[in-house]
Amino acid sequence: MGKSSFFTGQPILTQLLSFIPRFLVKNAVREFDSDRYVKHFGSYEHLVTMLFAVLNRCSSLREVVTGMQACSARLQHLGLRSTPRRSTLADANSRRTAAFFEQVYHELYKLHYGGIPDSLPKKGIEARLFIVDSTTITLFSDVLKGAGSYGHNGKKKGGVKAHICARALHDVAAFVVLSEAAKHDTFILDKLALPTGSIVVFDKGYRNYKQLLQWSRQDVSWVTRLSKGTVYEVVAEKPLSQAAEKGGICADELIVLGNPATEGKTPLQQARLITYYDTEGERTFQFITNNQHMAPLTICGIYRRRWQIELLFKRIKSAFQLHCFMGDNENAIYVQLWCTLIADLLLRIVKDRLRKVGAQWSMSNITSLVRLHLTTYIDLMAFLRQPEKALLGYEDPHHKQQLLLFST
Repeated sequence: MGKSSFFTGQPILTQLLSFIPRFLVKNAVREFDSDRYVKHFGSYEHLVTMLFAVLNRCSSLREVVTGMQACSARLQHLGLRSTPRRSTLADANSRRTAAFFEQVYHELYKLHYGGIPDSLPKKGIEARLFIVDSTTITLFSDVLKGAGSYGHNGKKKGGVKAHICARALHDVAAFVVLSEAAKHDTFILDKLALPTGSIVVFDKGYRNYKQLLQWSRQDVSWVTRLSKGTVYEVVAEKPLSQAAEKGGICADELIVLGNPATEGKTPLQQARLITYYDTEGERTFQFITNNQHMAPLTICGIYRRRWQIELLFKRIKSAFQLHCFMGDNENAIYVQLWCTLIADLLLRIVKDRLRKVGAQWSMSNITSLVRLHLTTYIDLMAFLRQPEKALLGYEDPHHKQQLLLFST
């Protein structure tokens, strides 16, 4: 039988784990003392086990444990000495702090995509653009305080809200905060450390005048929609060009944002109100921004890029199993969600490296291939670069000449 160059000495899961340096995990262990009083099932073993569960879309502890037992011969290549028992994994999910996995995710993002710089004044719009939004994941019970209407039993189902800040350049979450679903969206704004010269876009639910004023003082441009009940005063109207009028711009006005009655508590600030009419949807939109120099159509285009983060939410929810959780406590749910974000980041790294060599793969196809061949000894990058050559030289030349013992 011919020998294929696509097979390697490490399974696909080990190749994905190679993107996570051991020093990064050790630093997180040291930071949170997550291996204290642990004899066998350490933080790294816990991380590998949960990534195995997430990438395989496991919905129960039994699926995880039996799945790892079925491929026990490959555990050494995964850096594991033995498969954990269900009780061991359940205890680890409930006791080991989820902050360990949170730091692993953020440090892994910094390692492969670079940390957020202090200043971005000379970059293009896409390189300076940050998108802020949140998504809610409904749980099976009222573990965490949920949001929305009450059920038939008079209780709300629990829910987790992921507050995410993503860079438009990378299409991956750069900063994430997990909270209960009832937490307001503005919860994340004062936690963001945006660089000077950056542009941040968010929905109208993020109404925090103090934070908007602070960003203006830091030379950070922000773009959002005008929400109902916003108090402002029009002070001037800017002339429109023919291109702006033809593109759907109805008005470009200078406003003073804020309530004069509460000026002592929240200072007033200058802003810009742009009215845009969408001819296709026959709707009128109003955008407010502190940027006084960009063209009005550019401001509208920046807000349109906000929908990029909705595709990120859809990708994560459709690619991974987020309907059933392998724990009924708050810490276990957070651990699984952080490992889901780590798995998505690892697959995104694979996609970006393939794009550099001219191989175009969608995230859904990469996710499916990894899930089906998670423990297969195949060179993932080589296979994805040239999948049509994977079976060349792998046919048995004697198979066609094999004689049958009995006629059929």
